[in-house]
Amino acid sequence: MRTAALIFLPLLAACAGANGKGPAAQPPAAEGPCRDEGLDRFLGQTASAATGAELLKASGARTLRWGAPGMAMTMDFRADRLTVSYDGKMAITSARCG
Repeated sequence: MRTAALIFLPLLAACAGANGKGPAAQPPAAEGPCRDEGLDRFLGQTASAATGAELLKASGARTLRWGAPGMAMTMDFRADRLTVSYDGKMAITSARCG
């Protein structure tokens, strides 16, 4: 059992993103399918829980996925998900549905 814990702890730490930092809590889910229109206005803004909530509201997505610098993400498409990437300075670099 101890060996299993040693294997999974680094994996959990990796979920925090590069440098272990990222936007605070996951904002609450929104209501419907995601829409990309108008999300460019968030580029350059600071990635945070508050900005995430605004992104969800603007896009209509049900879920939000943050992408830290260098973070691996699945390539599966979900019409109800918004994926937001940010750089090392926490500035949003992209916001797209899927």
